[in-house]
Amino acid sequence: MPASTVWHLGTMGFSYKEWLGPFYPAGMPARNYLTHYSAFFDAVEIDSTFYGTPRPAQVQRWRHATPDHFTFCLKTPRTITHDAPLAEGVAAMQEFVETAVLLQQKLGCILIQFGPTFTFAQVQELDQFLSQLPQTVRFAVEFRDDSWVREETVQLLRPYNICLTATDYIHLPKTITPTADFLYLRFIGQHGQFKTKDKEEIDKTADLQAWQQQIAPLRPQFKHIFGFFNNDYAGFSPATCNRFKRLVGLEAEDIRPPQQGRLF
Repeated sequence: MPASTVWHLGTMGFSYKEWLGPFYPAGMPARNYLTHYSAFFDAVEIDSTFYGTPRPAQVQRWRHATPDHFTFCLKTPRTITHDAPLAEGVAAMQEFVETAVLLQQKLGCILIQFGPTFTFAQVQELDQFLSQLPQTVRFAVEFRDDSWVREETVQLLRPYNICLTATDYIHLPKTITPTADFLYLRFIGQHGQFKTKDKEEIDKTADLQAWQQQIAPLRPQFKHIFGFFNNDYAGFSPATCNRFKRLVGLEAEDIRPPQQGRLF
């Protein structure tokens, strides 16, 4: 592994009541979840920011609840990416970034996720939006419409050093196209396919190995690799994240309290 490549692997969100028992000790209050989580993983993708810019005090609490090496990646609020024309969200994006940077050195990346109705026909609108983002913060973009799968998208993102997110999600191509000096990976799966979020339901080892085979020859290009797992991917994202950590040669802290019996 190149010494210059730093991995940041974790889960999408951390505040799941169904993790009480399998991951969080039974009876643990929610205010202690993040500190406990940070003993097992050194990064998390915060999904709650998709529903609105957090209060500065909340961001400060996140920062103080985690060790120095911990990294946060925040999803851009949907009011900016989904609910109105992108041009109308510039001021709100500036406010969101100003709040995010309160994490100081713990801010890893801001994810800009667009909905399925945002198509390549809006490329000029996107270019104008990206041109106004601060260059002092990392940004990754995720598209849900196939019209963005083209060379023009790559040429748009590279000058800004903005990562084209590699996503394992239903119909999207499971490919890595470098557009920045870092990589952002998202393992999402099919929403709602599991009734609970407390154990791995399917073995995704083969899929994870395929991703690792893609990453390996490209890894020297990346200073940082961010990767996050959804519970919908295999049923219980902490265990799946650990599975991937071991595949890429990283140490993984055994999850305690013990999980239910292994499925496979």
